[in-house]
Amino acid sequence: MAIRNIRVDGDDVLRKECKVVEQMTDRTRTLIADMYDTMYDAMGVGLAAPQVGILKRIVVIDVCDGNAYTLINPEIVSMDGEQTGEEGCLSLPGLAGQVTRPNHVVCKALDIDMNEIIVEGEGLLARAICHELDHLDGVLYKDKVEGGLHRVDLEEE
Repeated sequence: MAIRNIRVDGDDVLRKECKVVEQMTDRTRTLIADMYDTMYDAMGVGLAAPQVGILKRIVVIDVCDGNAYTLINPEIVSMDGEQTGEEGCLSLPGLAGQVTRPNHVVCKALDIDMNEIIVEGEGLLARAICHELDHLDGVLYKDKVEGGLHRVDLEEE
């Protein structure tokens, strides 16, 4: 497929609410394939459609747990626990900060065939789901950072 340009902080598209995906089309399938290519090329663990300039409720996640998740029209149906850890974002390159998220989430979504799925995650997967779903509502992790952002050496990550 193709690697798309990742929009960075300051781009208005990152602050907009995304639209529900009503049906699967060839164009949407191509978008999803491109999102995976883009995420892997940038060495990320998740990517939301607005990060590549598309205002659709689609995220892709791969936290190296043996699964790659395509979540269309996702919503968190339950969460519990708490974890605080360092987060970064492909749309804020070279920056990181401490964010508190639920330690366990249950997410309802549609898969690439528009079938309903439930994804349950803890730790990094829970964090990634919350982070990516925030993007769909125009929220960036920097809005939730405790103690401010700091620079990170991208070569070390």
